[in-house]
Amino acid sequence: MAKKKDINRCSFCGRAENEVPLMMLAESACICSDCVEMAYAQAKEVLHPQSSIKTLGKVEGDFFLKKPHEIYDFLSQYVIGQENAKKTLSVAVYNHYKRIENVGSGELIEKSNILMIGPTGTGKTLLAKTIAKLLNVPFALVDATILTEAGYVGEDVESILTRLLQDADYNVSKAEKGIVFIDEIDKIARKSDNPSITRDVSGEGVQQALLKIIEGSIVNVPPQGGRKHPEQQMIAVDTNNILFICGGAFEGIERNIANRLNTQVIGFDTGSIRSNIDRDNLIQYVAPQDLRSYGLIPEIIGRLPVLTHLNPLDRESLRAILTEPKNSLIKQYTELFKLDNIKLTIKPDVLDYIVDTAVEFQLGARGLRSICEIIMLDAMYDAPTSTKKTFTVTLDYAKERMLKSGSALIKEKEVE
Repeated sequence: MAKKKDINRCSFCGRAENEVPLMMLAESACICSDCVEMAYAQAKEVLHPQSSIKTLGKVEGDFFLKKPHEIYDFLSQYVIGQENAKKTLSVAVYNHYKRIENVGSGELIEKSNILMIGPTGTGKTLLAKTIAKLLNVPFALVDATILTEAGYVGEDVESILTRLLQDADYNVSKAEKGIVFIDEIDKIARKSDNPSITRDVSGEGVQQALLKIIEGSIVNVPPQGGRKHPEQQMIAVDTNNILFICGGAFEGIERNIANRLNTQVIGFDTGSIRSNIDRDNLIQYVAPQDLRSYGLIPEIIGRLPVLTHLNPLDRESLRAILTEPKNSLIKQYTELFKLDNIKLTIKPDVLDYIVDTAVEFQLGARGLRSICEIIMLDAMYDAPTSTKKTFTVTLDYAKERMLKSGSALIKEKEVE
């Protein structure tokens, strides 16, 4: 009877040759490909402990943190105006990741979480996305309006970290150096100072639940999101090195700012001081006490120490947004038509008309996209089957499309 051939087994995990993708043989031992990958990862972590910080996220390789000037210049390629916000973000982000890189220096440096305030469509989300793109770190964009206290309909605050884990492909060490942008933070403001028999489960309750996560702690995160339950397996995530950027329009906060400025301006020089206040852009004078009177609790204001504002976009800024950034709307539409072998030309007066309409709608940069979609809809519908090699958008054509859509408040004399 023939002797049965011995089965090669991995000397580390004990699995048979037919149970692994690849088995590497030596004279007196075997190792499978899975164990090789694990050994490589552990050796890299021990021999090069700073590599995970310098790569800062998804792509491995030598990467060093950008200086504030470099971050600012990169932001300027995508965001028009907002010089104060770009400078503030550049410094805060640089200090945050410099803190991570020198975590073993012995000095304890606190996190520099950021709060951005500005009207809708001024670039809050775009700024956060652009910084994450530059640093190549995991990024999660979450909406605060869906969050509620534990036990109520909605999502737990831990779901914020679930999305960051998903963007990091569930690599916890990478996720722990990522960026989380919490949008609509103003929507979880305290609803009222008056006591009520009903709980404020989507307002102050959410703010209190966010405190430990934003400040920095080890949080048990459900890997698939949703509500937590006792039998569910959790992933422990340390949020001490996660940068939290919060943004909100804070509609109506100008009234709080105006009241504070009027009450604090006391003395013989009152008239001259008040005359220096730009009443058309009160958001630039925002202070932590205005946020407290708006409805944010003091504890969460203290955990967002870097406060910056975004100015409303004027006509010149909107005009520049159409054409200047790397991802400008006009460049996007030109590329879309180019893919259908059509050369798109847009007259300068059409651009002025789009900007004027956006100013009338008061929707910021988002209004530009909506107006362009209305004007380009029919042309993009016909482009794939058209035999024309060029297409020119004139002012009359743009006005006709807008009037036909019925979505614009166009005066009769503008159409004539």
